Amino acid sequence: MNAIHAKSWLAALACTVLCAAATPALADDAAASAPAPAPYVVPKGVPDYVKAAIADPSRTADQRARDADRKPAELLALSHIKPGDTVVEFASFGQYFTTFLSDIVGPKGKVYMYDLPYTEKRAGDNSRKFVAAHPNAQYQLVDYNNIELPQNVDVIYMVMYYHDLSINNIDVAKLNAKIFKALKPGGVFFVVDHNAVPGSGRRDTNKLHRIDPAVIESEVKAAGFKMIVDSNLLAHPADDHTQMIFAPGVRGRTDQTVFTFEKPKH
Repeated sequence: MNAIHAKSWLAALACTVLCAAATPALADDAAASAPAPAPYVVPKGVPDYVKAAIADPSRTADQRARDADRKPAELLALSHIKPGDTVVEFASFGQYFTTFLSDIVGPKGKVYMYDLPYTEKRAGDNSRKFVAAHPNAQYQLVDYNNIELPQNVDVIYMVMYYHDLSINNIDVAKLNAKIFKALKPGGVFFVVDHNAVPGSGRRDTNKLHRIDPAVIESEVKAAGFKMIVDSNLLAHPADDHTQMIFAPGVRGRTDQTVFTFEKPKH
């Protein structure tokens, strides 16, 4: 599949759903002072198992309040996740996406949750409670520089956290190589992050928690991946890329890039 520079998320979503049918985070982005978004409506065309995950009654009111901005059904479709998959999630704390992943892969699948040790204070207990309630999930606090990933993984998620790797002194090239090795041929590395000013590289990662999407693209491709989706699904033209992602009025509504990278099948 050629790279998709999506002018319309509907086009990207339609393509992804067809592919998914034929193929076997985390910064807290809740809106703070911004006006409440319109109620989230799951778009037509997403698989039924994605719809069921969004409708999971165990999801909290706080999680549901984020849906209109985060567009989870569209993102899940773009990641190609399906029942029975083995999935890795980096920065699972908060479990916004983890809940969806666990629901979708079901009892025949597996979700590996990997968080850096500094998250223990604010998220460790809740993450262990999540695992206790979801037998298909496994949780580990680990330095990503020393991580040993499972093999033959179908999808690896890194939502709103790629920019944090360098902040936490992670050897990004080494980690991307491990991610490439862990995925089966045709497996997906799914990355979503807050956009920085084009051409700024990692200049604003520490101060603003943003990253130039060109950096993500070049580094992940250098590990051997090909990009199959470059979507503007979470584009916010009003965001000028100069404010901290937690700033009032910006929080939850930053301009974001959505990448689907694939490990070549051959």
